[in-house]
Amino acid sequence: MTNVSPNLAIGIDIGGTNSEYGIVNHRGEILVKGKIRTDTYNTVEPYIEELYNNLMPIIETYGKLGKIIGIGVGAPNANYYKGIIEYAPNLRWNGVVPLAQLITDKFGLRCTLTNDANAAALGEMIYGAAKGFRDFIMVTLGTGMGSALVCNRQLVYGQDGYAGELGHTTIIRGGRKHWKTDILGSLESYVSATGVVLTAKEVLQQSNEESSLREYSLDQINSRLVYECAIKGDKVAQEVYRYTGQILGEALANFVMVSSPEAIVLFGGLIKAGELFLAPAREHMEKNLLPLYKDKVKIILSELNEADAAILGASSLVWELPHVSPV
Repeated sequence: MTNVSPNLAIGIDIGGTNSEYGIVNHRGEILVKGKIRTDTYNTVEPYIEELYNNLMPIIETYGKLGKIIGIGVGAPNANYYKGIIEYAPNLRWNGVVPLAQLITDKFGLRCTLTNDANAAALGEMIYGAAKGFRDFIMVTLGTGMGSALVCNRQLVYGQDGYAGELGHTTIIRGGRKHWKTDILGSLESYVSATGVVLTAKEVLQQSNEESSLREYSLDQINSRLVYECAIKGDKVAQEVYRYTGQILGEALANFVMVSSPEAIVLFGGLIKAGELFLAPAREHMEKNLLPLYKDKVKIILSELNEADAAILGASSLVWELPHVSPV
């Protein structure tokens, strides 16, 4: 017989523009979901009030069918240990926000908070491609690059809650300046949608090779345009993805030799370029590994629906609490 748990979790993903929420069962099925604006509020209190007004009717309905046992939140600059958001640059709330405690006080449910990449890793471990893995690295490739380290089925948080920021490690000494941190040559400034655009502009400015990208001004070039040109066979656009994959592969070799994972799980818009991006990533990872690490680590793609992944990842925090099991 299948053991069906009545337990339900709430997952909330806080983005700079919108916040998405949903009620999730132990199978990773989102029973109901919705969203509210994040950027409408200059302070967190009215934001939580609107979140409460939207979620409480759902909680009352689904609380009768199953037991909602907690709330998980994925957010930028979130500290798992302290339950706070600290100086998130893409949120309008200033300073340090004790979000987990505010949500617990308002809803009467335990709230656990972590950053969005850590939430994504938990989502893959419980619902997705990392099921059964004890050691893996999660890499999210969107506007920026997020990452998380899982060792022995435990997220690595470090002494202060901020371990695993692989995107801000330096991959090219004296390389391009990051648009927010001002660090030179960090991985995120190359391997992200923003990095793809910066690389495309550099290639166009430094070479005379024909490309359909030259039909546009530099200000018009975005990651979608580079992708569309690449899949249509544009050589310059394809070289942008090849180079981006190479940089990722070289960085992954470093990370593999630090934590010796079973797999690296990739999620986000860049993976839509397929082998244009993935083949050079695999090639250059293997090329830069010591022999004892070669041919041991898989590069695999997320199995979560992109539209649902953030909610699922956040809800996974509830199941990962020491006293809670989804089954």
